[in-house]
Amino acid sequence: MIQSETLELLEWPRLCQHLATFAATKLGVAAALDLQIPPTIAQTAELLAQTQEAYQLESRAGGALSFEGIQDINTSLQRAELQGLLGGEELLAIATTLAGARQLRRIIDSQADVPTLKELAAQLRTYPELEQEIHRCIDDRAQVADRATPKLAGIRVQMRQLRDRIYQILQGILQRQSNAVQEQLITQRSSRFVIPVKAPQKDAIPGIVHDSSASGATLYVEPHSTVNLNNQMRQLLRQEQAEEEAVRRALTEQVAAVKPDLDRLLVVVTTLDLAAAKARYSFWLEANPPKFIELGEPELAPKNRENLDEQKEDEENSENSQLLIRNLRSQITLRQLRHPLLVWQQQYEQSFPVVPVDLTIAPHIRVVAITGPNTGGKTVTLKTLGLAALMAKAGMFVAAREPVELPWFDNILADIGDEQSLQQSLSTFSGHIRRISRILEVLGNKSEGESAGEEEEGEENSQFPIPDAQFPMPNAQFPMPDAPCPMPHAPCPIPKSLVLLDEVGAGTDPSEGSALAIALLQYLAQHSLLTVATTHFGELKALKYQDSRFENASVEFDDNSMQPTYRLLWGIPGRSNALTIAKRLGLLTEIVEEAQTYVGGASQDVNQVIAGLEAQRRKQETKAREATQLLHQTEKLHREVSQKAAALQERERELKIAQEVAVNEAIGSAKSEIAQIIRRLQSGNQTAQNAQEATDTLNQISEKHLPSRKQPAKPKPGFMPKTGDRIRIPSLGQTAEVLSGPDANEELSVRFGIMKMTVKLGEIESLDGQKPETKAELAKVAAQALATAKAKQAASEPAKPHPEIAIRTANNSIDLRGARVSDAEIEIDRALSKAVEYGVLWIIHGKGTGQLRRGVHEFLATHPQVSRYELATQKEGGGGVTIVFLK
Repeated sequence: MIQSETLELLEWPRLCQHLATFAATKLGVAAALDLQIPPTIAQTAELLAQTQEAYQLESRAGGALSFEGIQDINTSLQRAELQGLLGGEELLAIATTLAGARQLRRIIDSQADVPTLKELAAQLRTYPELEQEIHRCIDDRAQVADRATPKLAGIRVQMRQLRDRIYQILQGILQRQSNAVQEQLITQRSSRFVIPVKAPQKDAIPGIVHDSSASGATLYVEPHSTVNLNNQMRQLLRQEQAEEEAVRRALTEQVAAVKPDLDRLLVVVTTLDLAAAKARYSFWLEANPPKFIELGEPELAPKNRENLDEQKEDEENSENSQLLIRNLRSQITLRQLRHPLLVWQQQYEQSFPVVPVDLTIAPHIRVVAITGPNTGGKTVTLKTLGLAALMAKAGMFVAAREPVELPWFDNILADIGDEQSLQQSLSTFSGHIRRISRILEVLGNKSEGESAGEEEEGEENSQFPIPDAQFPMPNAQFPMPDAPCPMPHAPCPIPKSLVLLDEVGAGTDPSEGSALAIALLQYLAQHSLLTVATTHFGELKALKYQDSRFENASVEFDDNSMQPTYRLLWGIPGRSNALTIAKRLGLLTEIVEEAQTYVGGASQDVNQVIAGLEAQRRKQETKAREATQLLHQTEKLHREVSQKAAALQERERELKIAQEVAVNEAIGSAKSEIAQIIRRLQSGNQTAQNAQEATDTLNQISEKHLPSRKQPAKPKPGFMPKTGDRIRIPSLGQTAEVLSGPDANEELSVRFGIMKMTVKLGEIESLDGQKPETKAELAKVAAQALATAKAKQAASEPAKPHPEIAIRTANNSIDLRGARVSDAEIEIDRALSKAVEYGVLWIIHGKGTGQLRRGVHEFLATHPQVSRYELATQKEGGGGVTIVFLK
C-alpha cells in the first residue's frame, strides 16, 4: 500500500526507534516501535491530550510517572487462560506488575489538571488481594514458601529432620573411612545423598554406585545404611512437589479468573508509558503541541488570473464554471521547523547543525512548487513536513516554534526517491509514474467514498464524480477548463490529503515531463488539501501567476560561498545553479565553461532577475532583523523606565506615609503638652503670671510643631566685598561697584553711575542678600551663643540612664548543665531566637571545671543577637549562671 510506502520513504520506523528509547517498560518499547497512525481526528485529539498532560507531569517536581515493577505478563496470562501452570517467577512478575500499576494510579490521582490521564487510571483494577496472596505463597526467590499451606510446612519439617539423620550417618562414615574417601564431602546424585570414594577402595564402603568422575578415579557411592532413608527422602520430595504444584495451580486459577481485567491493565499501562515516552521525546526535541486548523465555509473558488476581460464578458455563463470549495480557516504555520531525525543525528552522531525552515502557507494555497539548486535541501523539506504531519496525527509534539498550526490530514502520501528496479523492469520515470498512480488511486477512492456519504445526506448535496479526462496546461496555449464539476455551485469532495512529490515529471523528455507535471499538479490542486512538489522545470514556476491556488518557494543559494544555505524562501522561484554546483563538485572547468555557452539567453535573463529578487529579499530580511532588534531594545528601555517610575512612585508614597506618621506624632505630642499645661493651670493659683507662663509655653509648642510658625533661617554672615564686586545699598535702593575694600573703620568706597561715595560695611549686602561680617555682628553672635549655652546648662541636667529591668521566667531561661559545648551552642542559638521578645536570657551552665562556661562565653561573644552578657549575682546563682542581654 502507498501509505506504508510513504512511512518508509519518510523514515517513520527510524523515528519510532528513537521514540522507543524514551519508554520505561518493554510494553512501551514494543508499542513505540509499532506506533500506529490513528484514522480519525478524535483519536488524535485523545492521544495529544494524553501527551500534553504527561508533559505537564514530567515538568513538575516529583510528578513524573513511575513504571517501576511493571513487566510484560502477556504470555503468562495467555498460559493461565489455557489452564497452563505458572511458575514462581511468572507469579511474582504478575504481583509486581499489580503493585506498579497501583503506584502509577496513585501518582496520577494525586495530580491536578490531568483529566485524561485520570480517566485512564480509573480503569486500572490492581487486585491487591491477589497480589498479597501471591506474596504469601511465593517468596523472593520465586519458590513456594512454607507458609503457603500447613501440609507443605509439615512435609518440609520431615524433610529437614530426615536430611539431618542422613548427614549424621554419612559424616560418621567419612570419619571412620577417611582413607577410603576422596574428600570429606557429602553431595547428591539423582536426588540421593552420596559420598566420593576412591575407586580402588570401593569395597571399603559397601553401597550403590550412582556416578563416577570423568577420570574414573572417584566413585559416588550411596552406603547401604542410608538407602532406606534416601528412599523416604524421595517420597517426601514427590509430596513436596505435588503440594507446590497445587499451590501454584490455585494461584494460576485466580489469575485466569481476572485475565480480562489484567489484559485491560496492560493496555492502560502501555498507553500511559507511550504517552510519557512521547512527552519525554518532545521535551528532548524542544517541540511544541500542534493545533489543528479546521476547514471554513464553502466559497467560490478564485478564477484564473488570465483572460480576465473574457471572464467579465461571460460573467453570466461563468457561474457554472466556478466551484464551491472549503479553504482552511487560517494559514498553516510551522516556524523554525526542524527534522527530528537530523536533530538526533546532530546530538548523537556529531553531525552538522540543523537548519530550520519556515513554512507559512496561506489558507487558499493548494500547491507549493519548491525550486532551487541540487543538494539545496528541497527533499529534506518535503520529509520534514511529512514527518511533522505524521507526528501531529500520532499525538506527538512537532519540532517547531509556537504556534504550531496545521490541518489534520486524513492521508499523507509521498513519492520521494528513485524506484527504478531491474527485476521489475522499472526505469526512473516508470517507477515515479507507478507510485503516483497509486497515490491518485487513494485520492480517487477517498473522493468516491465522501461523495457516497454525502449523497445519503440529501439530494441537494449530491455529487458527480469527476471524469478521468486530461488536464491541459493552464496557459495561453493550453487553456484550462474551469468546470471540473458539471453541476452549478456543486461542492466537490472535500480534499484532506497531503501529497509530497519529489522531482515531479523528471526522468523523461523535459517538455513532456513539464506538461505532465503541470497537468498532475492541476489535478492535485482540486483533489488534495495540500500538495508540495519539488521541480527544476521553469514552466511550473509560472503557475503561481496563472492560478491563485499555486505558490512558489525556493531553497536559498549563497552566491558568495557558492553553496546552498538550506533556508526556504517564499514567493520567489529558485535557480537550479546546476553549472555552479557541478563546478563545486569537481567537474572539469572547461566543460562547465563550454556548457555555459549553450545556456539560452532567456534562461540567463530569468536567472538574473531571480538573483536580483533574492538579493533584494536578503536586504529586506537584514533590515527586518535590525528593526526587530531595535524594537526589542526599545521595549527593554521602556520596561526599565517603567520600573524606575514605579519605584519612584512607591518611594514617594512611602515618604508621604512617613510624613503623615511624623505629623500625627507631632500633633499627639503637642496635645499632650498642652493638656499638661491646662492641668497645671487648673490645679494651681490662676494668677496673671501663671497665665503668661502658660501662654509662652503654648507659643513654644506651636513654634516647635507648626512649620508655618517657624521663622526661615537667615542667611549666614560671611560675605566680605572686594574691589570690583557688585553690591547693593538697601538704604538707597542702588547697586554699586566696590572701588576699594573696607578699611580699619569698616568703611569702603563705591560707585554707582557717575557718583562716588563712602559707605559703612554694615550698610551694604551682596546681590544674593548676604550681610557682611562686621565686628559688632561677630560680638553679638558670640554673646548670644554664650547666653544660650548657659541657659541650657542651667535649665537641664544630664539624664540618668534607666537601669534595665529583667524578670526571670521559665520562657527566658535555659539549663545546660551536663551538656557538651557543641550541643550547648545549638540549644543557646535556639533559645536566643525565642527570647527576643524578653530582651534577656538566663543560661544555667553550672560551675564545675568551668569548661562549659568558657565555651558558652566564647559563643556569646561572636553571636550577632547578643548585646552583652555578665555573670549573675550570688543570689541568682553567681558563677554558675550567665545573664545575656539581647540587642
